[in-house]
Amino acid sequence: MKLLQIDAFSDRPYGGNPAAVCLLDRAVEESWMQSVAAEMNLSETAFLHREGRGFRLRWFTPTTEVDLCGHATLAAAHALWETGLVPASTSIGFYTRSGDLRAERQQSWIELDFPAAPVVQRSAKDPMIPKLEAALGVIPLFIGESVLDYWLVEVANPDDVEDLTPDFAQLAQLPCQGVIVTSRSQGMRLNSRSQGDYDFISRFFAPRMGINEDPVTGSAHCCLGPYWGRKLKKMQLLAYQASPRGGIVRVRRDAERVVLGGQAVTVLEGTLLA
Repeated sequence: MKLLQIDAFSDRPYGGNPAAVCLLDRAVEESWMQSVAAEMNLSETAFLHREGRGFRLRWFTPTTEVDLCGHATLAAAHALWETGLVPASTSIGFYTRSGDLRAERQQSWIELDFPAAPVVQRSAKDPMIPKLEAALGVIPLFIGESVLDYWLVEVANPDDVEDLTPDFAQLAQLPCQGVIVTSRSQGMRLNSRSQGDYDFISRFFAPRMGINEDPVTGSAHCCLGPYWGRKLKKMQLLAYQASPRGGIVRVRRDAERVVLGGQAVTVLEGTLLA
């Protein structure tokens, strides 16, 4: 079976977030997919095969299956178009644990139609908040949670996001799948890794899912898009995820959906033998 490694949310190799994409000719055992994902040892491995008019798509970290993954969906769509399995002018429908998703090409960009995941503020009396603050080493302006079981933490300025050095062992003890830390960019250019003006920046940590820091996280922007869209009163936003690899995400709010835009580059292609 064909296996590709694709850098998603990047227009150059070795940037953005790497995902493995396994192009299957049939449905396979879940235990086998989990073993392959552990072997790839990337934040996500996507598995897809034809089903009806679209493709069945599942995502696995090295340790578990997840309900939604943006960068591996972007990589899967890129793989289908690049290998010629889907004509370049044709949109792609994916059937997933998060419902039906769609990918479309917009010149060199790929747009993903995802469900929005609005954030609800956590109580200031929550006993977990001091543990979160200790794990991150920052004082939050806001703490919320989404249906994706992500906690969203807004901090005062972009330097607080970029300079963050979390205690991953403490983060793994929190009762959530991942923690998003974000700040408005304040109209500033960020460090040399991020050449551009952005509406907001973020980082994403998920040690409970076997991922200390995810380089660029599409699903996190399903939370960030509604959150910053309301605060900034904007329907279209440009975001930067400030991990060491870094990546750019276009975000467009659309009722109860979020359209995520990104680019992708294939860096490896091979055949899975076992």
